[in-house]
Amino acid sequence: MIMHKITDYFGIDISKSTFDVYNDVQGHHQFKNDRSGYKLFSKLLRDNAHCIMEATGYYHFPLACYLMENKIAVTVENPLKIKRFVQMKLSKIKTDKADSKFIWEYAQTNDLKLWKVPNMEAKQLLSLIDTYQKQSTQIKNKIHGEGAMGSPSKLVIQSLKRSLKSIQKEIEKIEGALEEIVKLEDCDALARLQTIPGMGKKTALMLIVLTDGFRDFESASQLCSFAGLTPIIKTSGSSIRGRERISKMGNPKLRNLLFMCSFNACKCNSECKKLYERIVAKGKSKKLALIAVCNKLLKQAFGIMKSGLCYDPNFKSVLARN
Repeated sequence: MIMHKITDYFGIDISKSTFDVYNDVQGHHQFKNDRSGYKLFSKLLRDNAHCIMEATGYYHFPLACYLMENKIAVTVENPLKIKRFVQMKLSKIKTDKADSKFIWEYAQTNDLKLWKVPNMEAKQLLSLIDTYQKQSTQIKNKIHGEGAMGSPSKLVIQSLKRSLKSIQKEIEKIEGALEEIVKLEDCDALARLQTIPGMGKKTALMLIVLTDGFRDFESASQLCSFAGLTPIIKTSGSSIRGRERISKMGNPKLRNLLFMCSFNACKCNSECKKLYERIVAKGKSKKLALIAVCNKLLKQAFGIMKSGLCYDPNFKSVLARN
């Protein structure tokens, strides 16, 4: 959808603590990436404003939601598209200020889709799980530290273990709430994904939430790019042959989730097992083989979500092959 010519575009580059904004009339501005910064930024906007930003994990989400709540048009673009646009301009400048202008320029010549707000409650619950998991890690480290001291206090250890158990129960409650939200969107999606050998309930649940139900992906390759699992090969002439590696530009949580799932898939998913053994037999590293399994799992999941069918090892989906 190409926006009307009088649309007032604002390119936004977001980092953890700040976000930079560029507009051809207003120029460059920088604001804090919090509610106070959003309010100051909104003073620059009129009814014809259209804000464009990259999908940057969770950093873009609060600002995008704030703008939507205030009836401002928002586009959250795939960062790979912006990167390719900048590469085509042969720019050697890499700053937040420059990036915000590049995003503004991108908006002038590309079709923009208005952002559809993901299930906000699901995202908030996911963020809460992250908080509890960090607390869990801290407690585990304390327990390990007490043991390393040689004479751990029994009362302290028991107290820490109780706290750890309490946190785990809270995480399980939140995962249960997430499951209910996912079922409201698509009552069968969670069950269908679990028919993939090697994919458990938790992985299937997080996969649906992190990809917003696969709604914004037209092909399995786009999904793999979103997860940062697409390979990068560095070659130049006949002398430079860089080691193949994954881009790591996508969602790290999704990538880590799939990598852990790949170990189990290599044992019970026949297609994944064949792929893993074939790559290792060629002398490639086991890690590279596991990454290939991650891609295979994503393609299987994509085929299931788009077709509405359960897993069938003999079914060849046209969508999954794209």
